[in-house]
Amino acid sequence: MKRFLVDINVILDVLLDRQPHAEASARVWAAIETGKVAGALAAHAITTIHYLVRRERGASVARRAVTALPKVFRIVAVGEEVIRAALLLPGLDFEDNVTAAAAHMAGCDAIVTRDPKGYPNSPVPAITPEAAAEWLSA
Repeated sequence: MKRFLVDINVILDVLLDRQPHAEASARVWAAIETGKVAGALAAHAITTIHYLVRRERGASVARRAVTALPKVFRIVAVGEEVIRAALLLPGLDFEDNVTAAAAHMAGCDAIVTRDPKGYPNSPVPAITPEAAAEWLSA
């Protein structure tokens, strides 16, 4: 079974119904929920998701969102090993490097993100939600 680590922006597309991106991101989420593919989130993403959803929709919506995420996605630990691996990756966006290192350590096949250009040095390929949905349809 394919394993996707899902980036924060894809999760927020669904939770905040961000158009025009929500549809493709929701297809990936649905594939994870139905077991067509295994889905994961890096642990550090949860706090950012909570913060951004709270800012947009309020504390109770944010709390429900982050409570639901571990029911759908495996939460990949971000500990010393992931941080050390992220520090070795070239590039200026440390958060993306942490995500890439977490995906690699978790044995993921791809990072699903709306910003694949943000992962030029990732050991795991970064693909868009549209590409992920096509991959799942094949």
